[in-house]
Amino acid sequence: MTERLLIKALSGGKNTKILTLNGKKMTKMPSALGKLPGLKTLVLQNNLIPKVCPELCNLTQLTTLNLGNNLLEEVPEEMKYLTSLKNLHLSGNRICRFAPGACDGLQNLILLNLNNNHLTQLPQEVSRLKSLTYMSINYNQLASIPRELCFLENLVELQLNYNQLICIPEEIKFLKKLQKLLLARNNIGVLPEFQDLKLREFYCEGNPLFLQQPVISTQQENVWSLQEITSRFVMNQLAENNPFLMDGIERYPQVRSMISQGKTCAICGQYFITVWLECVRFVPPPKKLQPNTSNNSQNLFGSECASGALLNMSPGIPQLMSKITP
Repeated sequence: MTERLLIKALSGGKNTKILTLNGKKMTKMPSALGKLPGLKTLVLQNNLIPKVCPELCNLTQLTTLNLGNNLLEEVPEEMKYLTSLKNLHLSGNRICRFAPGACDGLQNLILLNLNNNHLTQLPQEVSRLKSLTYMSINYNQLASIPRELCFLENLVELQLNYNQLICIPEEIKFLKKLQKLLLARNNIGVLPEFQDLKLREFYCEGNPLFLQQPVISTQQENVWSLQEITSRFVMNQLAENNPFLMDGIERYPQVRSMISQGKTCAICGQYFITVWLECVRFVPPPKKLQPNTSNNSQNLFGSECASGALLNMSPGIPQLMSKITP
């Protein structure tokens, strides 16, 4: 079957644009491919190919190459000759490295799929993939990504799920066109600031960043609600003119309605919806204050707080000068 398909392709000569040899149990790439210089799409997925043939260099018009689910151990150097290549699928191999110069000629590459390989690092040379728009490196062993990757100004989607990343470069903020960032199931404990990005989708579940042990409270009123936490964050960020949230809040009128009820703490200046005993200052009572002058006690230490609540403190213990606040 493989020979018949290849002969048919060869009979077409320069007019052959697509060749699919998927799942043919091939153990090597046929050298006859070099006789198909006009080939646009080559699919060799689901075979047993350990390396590419030298004749691959002749396929300078190739735009799509699928070598997924083979036995490759590196991104081969021959890739640099495929100057028209736009889509490169190398998932499901044993790739643990990039051959020197592999990225040199891939100036037109738009999509790179390296899922399910054995990569522990990426070379700095990935910065040469100037046209790269979609990059997927899920299920590898990456401990870090080079800052040079963050200079791929056309990158729209970056998938790095199921790796061993512990941090993300600060330079990620330079990916101005990035809309989709996937970082799930890594070892990330801290994220850099990238509020200037135009992200529409962001996945970061299964990282230590979100796996902290919860604090156990004996009283329900000691626990902030998720709504309170989120409202405070949104209001404080809006006060700093965060462009990402200012743009997003326009789409959610129910959120705008909720935060419109927010108040400002008289002590720390932060915003809140519900009052909590948090921002207080203790001072000793004046020496002239008599223990039984309850009216004076209320006047001195029981004035209204930011929420309108009233505190009546008994003399003889440190008193609240600044009342209940968020």
